[in-house]
Amino acid sequence: MREMIKMVVVLTVLSAFSGGLLAAIRNSTQEKIDYQKLKFVQGPAIREILDGSSNDPLVDRLEVNDNGVERRFFIGKFDGEANTVAFETFGKGFGGDLGVMIGINTKEDKILGVRVTTHTETPGVGARAKTDLDFVSQFNDQTLAESYKVKPDGGQVDALSGATVTSRGVSTALSDAGTIYRRLKPQIEEKLKSAK
Repeated sequence: MREMIKMVVVLTVLSAFSGGLLAAIRNSTQEKIDYQKLKFVQGPAIREILDGSSNDPLVDRLEVNDNGVERRFFIGKFDGEANTVAFETFGKGFGGDLGVMIGINTKEDKILGVRVTTHTETPGVGARAKTDLDFVSQFNDQTLAESYKVKPDGGQVDALSGATVTSRGVSTALSDAGTIYRRLKPQIEEKLKSAK
């Protein structure tokens, strides 16, 4: 019986030590992880969407509190005015979550551009949502609709051939982006005034 208790105590101490060590390593590297994600995952999408802006949108960004969730908006300055933001939302694809970056002109409430940032979709099928510019460009210059749906569901979005579930995920992310943007627009506009 003593051997059993001794083994449980040793395992408990080792587990607690290992868990604490892993948590410390994660906390110490979190800043580097966030930087890498910004630079190599979100950054290329933001730069494509806000192409032509006179500032660096990766540097000029603002945080808005959305009912306890901090949302990051990247600012684009066009014609000397901070009038465009880009932010990321998520939808459910065939293989898991899809990260979708959307750029919005705050003066006209129109979509400037859309890019898929992260996915676990099937290569050559759903993964094309990230590389097929014809698919994502169909949203350019559109107003923020209440809901985006693919045509098979009675909507206006041309789905990727063979990747209807992925297309639904992107559409859901855009619908969510519209809801988030409309809810936070007064706060965004207030913060953009100080970004000029």
